[in-house]
Amino acid sequence: MSDNDAQHARDGSAEAELYDAFFSLHHGLPRQGPGSDTTTRRLLSFARPLPSRPRALDLGCGPGRVSLLLAAEAGAHVTAVDLHEPFLDELRRGAAAPGLSGSISTETADMAELPYPDGSFDLVWAESSVYSIGFDNGLARWRRLLAPGGTLVVTECEWTTADPGAEARAFWDEQYPLRTTGENSAAAVAAGYTVLEVYRQPESDWDEYYGPLGERADAADPRAPGMARALALTRAEIAMRREHGTEYGYTGYVLRPDRAPAE
Repeated sequence: MSDNDAQHARDGSAEAELYDAFFSLHHGLPRQGPGSDTTTRRLLSFARPLPSRPRALDLGCGPGRVSLLLAAEAGAHVTAVDLHEPFLDELRRGAAAPGLSGSISTETADMAELPYPDGSFDLVWAESSVYSIGFDNGLARWRRLLAPGGTLVVTECEWTTADPGAEARAFWDEQYPLRTTGENSAAAVAAGYTVLEVYRQPESDWDEYYGPLGERADAADPRAPGMARALALTRAEIAMRREHGTEYGYTGYVLRPDRAPAE
């Protein structure tokens, strides 16, 4: 679900049905954005070394696929944050079966206004979620949360060509204006980070997201309140990827604070 679609769905009571329809499409899906366990593991490998029991913050965690992996494979105690309580319910249920409940704490909070003290985390993770507040805003707000030697891992949608076509540019300019890898890397440096690694996510990461979402859309009842519009927006997003996927993609950034940000 794009940031613009979700935001429109939240604005005013007239849009409440659309908001509910979007989340009914997304509940129970393994992912809420392009990604994979393989990509999460790859990004985690770039973030090492970590303490033996790292304190991790998973921002915009959704149903918690990343939180579960960080707890199980990095030995982390994970604070998982999302504004949508039903996603956190899914995560709590998912943590119980493998015995990870004691390693994951859930919190309903706005990732732009986090209550944690400075230096609270060794690892701050935002996979397919920084768009909700913007890349630059996220880097600025989350930097203080990192303990000395801590690492920020964030994935961002961006142009993969210097000259995207008019149709793709018009779509993304309305949804969430994109930049290039070079522009985002420069923004990270200006915000006071060292760029440890940049990782272009494979096309299969999109398939892991859009495959289940497309199946859910095909099975949805368009007569449900708000659903017809939610389906139209979802299918337009999937079609844009199918037709213009060579022009944009998701990229993972592994960042470590190194100095005060540029004025």
